[in-house]
Amino acid sequence: MTAHLPPSLTPEDARKLQHSLRAEIGPGLSERELDAVEARFGFTFSADHRVFLAAGLPHGSRRWPDWRNGDPEELAWRLSQPVEGVLFDVEHNGFWHPAWSPRPAKMSDALHIARSELRSVPQLIPVYSHRYLPGTAGEYGHPVLSVHQTDIIIYGNDLADYIRHEFTGRGSSLPAHATVDFWSYFIHGGPGIDVALPTPHTLCAVSAQEAVENLRMLALERLIGRRHYPHQLIEAGITALGLDVETESLPLLAGLPRAEHENAGALFDQVLDEIGLPEDLTRDDTGIPYEAARWELVRWWLRLIVSGSLAPGAGGDVITYEGWGTLARPASLRPLVDKVEAYDGWDAPKDGTREQAIVAEAERLLAGPWPPLD
Repeated sequence: MTAHLPPSLTPEDARKLQHSLRAEIGPGLSERELDAVEARFGFTFSADHRVFLAAGLPHGSRRWPDWRNGDPEELAWRLSQPVEGVLFDVEHNGFWHPAWSPRPAKMSDALHIARSELRSVPQLIPVYSHRYLPGTAGEYGHPVLSVHQTDIIIYGNDLADYIRHEFTGRGSSLPAHATVDFWSYFIHGGPGIDVALPTPHTLCAVSAQEAVENLRMLALERLIGRRHYPHQLIEAGITALGLDVETESLPLLAGLPRAEHENAGALFDQVLDEIGLPEDLTRDDTGIPYEAARWELVRWWLRLIVSGSLAPGAGGDVITYEGWGTLARPASLRPLVDKVEAYDGWDAPKDGTREQAIVAEAERLLAGPWPPLD
C-alpha cells in the first residue's frame, strides 16, 4: 500500500527546515547556478531538492555537498558511489539483480554486464553524507535513501520528512510511496514500498527455546510494522522444525515451495497462534508506538550484531531508524548512533575498525541494565 503524495516543497518550508540543521546556511543557489551544476555533472535535481538548495545552501561540514565551491572531483566521486557500491557487492558479495541476464561465471564478464546495466538506472544525488535523493527532473516527493553499497533503506518519505527525521527525530511513521525503478528493488523488491528494508539478519539457533525466541522476535518486528521477505519466515520455520518445535502449521511453513512463497506470512501467523506467541507480545501502552517492543528489539538486534548474525553497519542503521529515532532519541543510544554515523560516512575507511567500534558499543550496552539508563 502506498501513501498519498506529500505537498510540494515551498521556499518558505525549505527555509524553516534549514533552521533545524546543524550547519551553516549560505545563500541559496540561483537558477543559473543550479543549471550549471546539472550541466557540469550530467544529472538533474528533483524539484524538491532544487527548491531546497535555492532556499539556502548548507555548508561548513564535509557531509553536506557544496555545489557552489566544492571540489569537483570530490563531488563527482560522491555522485558515483551508489553505482560503485552495487558493483562492489557484485564483485565481493555475490550480488546480482534478478532483472539482469544470467550471471556469467567469469568475474570480469559479470562486472561488464553489471556496469552496462547500471548506466541506465536513475541517478541518485547526494543530500547529506550517504543519504541520496533520486535525480528526477520536475518531480518531487521521492523518498530519501540511505545508501551503503546494496544496504539501502528509506530514511525519509520525502525530502522534508527526511530532514525532520535525521535532525529532529520527528519523521513520519507512514509508509512511503513508490520510488524510482531499480533502487526500489533493494527496499522491498519493487515499487509499493514501506519505510525500511527487511532486517538483513541471519538467524541461528541451537535449541528449541532459541528457535521460538527467533520466531517471537520476528513477530515483534512485524508488530512495529517491519516487513520480511518470505524466505526469512520460511528459514525461521525450518530451523524451528529441525529443533523439534511442534505445531500443526510449522511443517507447512518450512516446506513451502517457491511458487507459494506469498503464503509465508499467513502460515507464519498460524504458527504464532499455535505457539501462543501473540498473547505474549508486548502491548502498546505508551505515547511512543510500541515502546517496550522497540526496546526489546533493540536489545535483540544488538545481540545479533555481537554474534555476527547481523552486519554492524546494517544493524546500526536499523537501530538508529526503528529504535533511537522512534524512541525520542534516548541519550543512552547516542554513542551507538555516533559510531553508526561514523561508519556510514561517505569518507569512512574500509579497514573494519569502525565496524569493531559498533560491536564494542553493542557489547557495552548489553552488559548494562535494560533499557539502558539515560
